[in-house]
Amino acid sequence: MQIHDLPYPDPGVPDARSGPRFLWWLWRNQLGGQLKALAWGLLHFVAVSALPFCVGLAVQAVVDRSGHRLALTGALMLLCGTAVAVGDTFLHRAAVTNWITAAARVQQLLARKAAELGSALTRRVAAGEVVAVSTGDVEKIGWFVEAVSRFTAAAVTVVVVCVGLFVYQPALGTVVAAGLPVVALAVLPLLPRATRRADVQREKAGRATELASDTVAGLRVLRGIGGEELFLDRYRHASQEVRHAAVRSARMWSLISAVQVLLPGLLLIAVVWYGVHLVREGRIAVGELVTVYSSVMVLSYPLQHFEEIAMSYSFSRPSAKRAARVLSLERSAARGDVREAAGGDRAEAPRGDLYDPATGLTAPAGRLTAVVCGDPDADGRLAERLGGHPTEPGRSVLLGGTALDELPLDLARTAVLVQDKDPVLLSGTLRELLDVPASGAVTAADALAAARCEDVLDALVQGSLDAADPMDARITERGRSLSGGQRQRLALARSLVTDPEVLVLDEPTSAVDSHTEARIADGLRRLRSGRTTVVFTSSPLLLDRADRVVLVLEDEVMATGTHRELFENEPRYRAVVTRETETEPATADEDALLDALGELAEIEESA
Repeated sequence: MQIHDLPYPDPGVPDARSGPRFLWWLWRNQLGGQLKALAWGLLHFVAVSALPFCVGLAVQAVVDRSGHRLALTGALMLLCGTAVAVGDTFLHRAAVTNWITAAARVQQLLARKAAELGSALTRRVAAGEVVAVSTGDVEKIGWFVEAVSRFTAAAVTVVVVCVGLFVYQPALGTVVAAGLPVVALAVLPLLPRATRRADVQREKAGRATELASDTVAGLRVLRGIGGEELFLDRYRHASQEVRHAAVRSARMWSLISAVQVLLPGLLLIAVVWYGVHLVREGRIAVGELVTVYSSVMVLSYPLQHFEEIAMSYSFSRPSAKRAARVLSLERSAARGDVREAAGGDRAEAPRGDLYDPATGLTAPAGRLTAVVCGDPDADGRLAERLGGHPTEPGRSVLLGGTALDELPLDLARTAVLVQDKDPVLLSGTLRELLDVPASGAVTAADALAAARCEDVLDALVQGSLDAADPMDARITERGRSLSGGQRQRLALARSLVTDPEVLVLDEPTSAVDSHTEARIADGLRRLRSGRTTVVFTSSPLLLDRADRVVLVLEDEVMATGTHRELFENEPRYRAVVTRETETEPATADEDALLDALGELAEIEESA
């Protein structure tokens, strides 16, 4: 896999049983890239390690006054230098490719899991932790996966050099072979403590990120109650804890780095002292001493990768653990068997009444049902439940007697579509916005007409310099160039185009004027005729056009009927629709009721 081939057509099914297993799974799935990096790494490290032998041969050639051997050694050094340059270049290229592709695979897995879980993800994992996993943790995981091949090349090189020195000069080679394992493994007793401190740092950093994310999400509320300074102090305290933990972790890693510098230096001193002694006794030549000395010096370069692999693993292990925890999450209910039709084809989405056992709400098939809730937050929770994304554990919503949680995810989402209070418009043309999976029964023109988007189309054309057709006009990021009502109507048109079996709309007209709202209500009723539609609203214009109105208070169905029946006979319903406060009378006299209904009729006639 090359960078230009990203994203992966299929990132695979990860082994999310633990952090180390997940890292091992990532490494196995990049075996081709790992072997390529290993090959280039061996070429680079072996060529670097061969240079001291060339230097020793050159020195000995000068001592022996052999021009032929000196020229031959010069050509050999040129060859090694070329191999060093080529190996280093392609090793870096392969290593960066492994890093980026590993990180991309993890990001795709996380994105797929987020799409699968939907709103359940942030209920089961803190939002700050999701942010930490998808940003910093992804980089650390990619770092370790990439470092494995370079460490392997460095380790193989160290073994090869030790064997070569032993064959080239047994006396000094024995000293080097005995000392190098001590140098390489001396830091092992320090790694557990360094890893624990790194884990503490990661944990505190994750908590600080969660606190920052939660604070930003609730900033409007905090400003309303004057709690900004309180949460700012909490974040300052959390960030200081992260700083102290980072300093403690850095001290341990600096100690490991110091050991990695000190021990090779001591080994080099021992080799030089013993080598000089052997030269004085005439047991080895000066060139051989220079070769062994240079080899020990050069070995400090591959030995640095022993420290890097230890550091990358200690940082990536908690990151992989968090990523594996997110990737191991499943939908709250049992998966159930994938139902198949005759011939092995996937069954169609179930049809029938939509029933919520938690509240007792029933939306009859093929009817327009309006739901009135006393609590605006209850609207969103109930809408998510009806879409198969419950905010709390409990019994699943039933569609035609089939639990949505037991359906395959794509089938459940084809059956029920939920448009929340704040739908998002992605940047692109209007044609691209409306190019969504759909039944094909509703055209874009019909959906735009039903949502009363005539003025929106005009605004898009006026705002585009090179688009005469509104469908080719570009929509800015999140539709920022449009008003709230215009964005709301475009989102409604997009939902209507999909033509799902069940459409759930949460306050779809809260940002439009009464005249436009009345026309949207007529268009919605006409276009969704014969389809199950649930609208959460307290607007009399929408409520009066519904086949059935349900009053839900405190997560329980309190009353059912038409808008006019409930308005006349149910005080609690009337209080919600007319927005009566506790200081206002709970009921109105008969003349007031007649006046309200008369005003409603006038609006309908003007529409």
